[in-house]
Amino acid sequence: MHEKIVELLSQTEDYISGQELSTQLGVSRQAVWKAINTLKSQGYVFDSITRKGYKLVAYPEHLNTYAVKSHLNTNLIGKNLIVLDSVTSTNDYLKTLGAEGCESGTLVAAREQTKGKGRLGRVWQTKKDDGIAFSFLLRPDLAPNEITGITPLAGLAVCKAIRDYTGIDCKIKWPNDIITGHKKLVGILTELSAEFSAVEYTITGIGINVEHTQFPQEIAHKATSIFLETGKHIDRNDFLAVVIEYLERELLTNDLRLTEKALKEYTSLCATIGRNVSFFRNSQQLNGVAEKIDNNGELVVKLEDGTLHTVNSGEVTVQGIY
Repeated sequence: MHEKIVELLSQTEDYISGQELSTQLGVSRQAVWKAINTLKSQGYVFDSITRKGYKLVAYPEHLNTYAVKSHLNTNLIGKNLIVLDSVTSTNDYLKTLGAEGCESGTLVAAREQTKGKGRLGRVWQTKKDDGIAFSFLLRPDLAPNEITGITPLAGLAVCKAIRDYTGIDCKIKWPNDIITGHKKLVGILTELSAEFSAVEYTITGIGINVEHTQFPQEIAHKATSIFLETGKHIDRNDFLAVVIEYLERELLTNDLRLTEKALKEYTSLCATIGRNVSFFRNSQQLNGVAEKIDNNGELVVKLEDGTLHTVNSGEVTVQGIY
């Protein structure tokens, strides 16, 4: 009932009487009054006038569905939007929805992840409302080897959104982190479900450090947040809507592919290019200089012996970053 009240009041700028709300919801006016008070305790702000009813004045500061929707202007990503108080992993939650046939563009965000997923099986946890964690699902008409552009395009979109919204001089650490200086600000992970030559769906999970003031000791030297970098608290709901709009623009304009224009932009914002890097291949550590990103989003490294080596997965250590 609470969500329905917010939905009804968010659809109009006028007052809705308690009687009309009770009629539409099929409950008593007393039940409506109690629900309004509960919503007030959650951070919703209402104006109420006798014989006119209730008007929604402001949403809570914390991440919530209706506040994000009030800022959002997209055609696909986020049209079906779910914001949860807590979840183990937005990627895993969306996998369940994906298997049940949810529509392309469905997006799940959470105020808290208890078992957030990172690359190489890592677990990422943060305090409630410190970060913004969300995942979106797409159903592209592509083969598995044709979706390599999704992660770099997502990285490009998030990097540009943060730069424009916060003024932070952030860059992309290939393949899927956003950094500022030598510290991580954002992590991105794309997973897919495919059968033979067809992709059923892709899920891209994104975790943004927003309000963190400290990190666990083991990562404190290599992690930062928007608040630590700017000293300012941002409107999480407005910011998430902006990020989603940037994602839709980059992904759909480029048809999910790393086009020449997108590759040029990605390269200009990639902090990995020109740096000494190391990675393991067949249990052997290889060292070289990151030369470029190719059309498939792979990292081309010039090894110490002068040969070129293409890296498409795995952990890459970048000198001066982490």
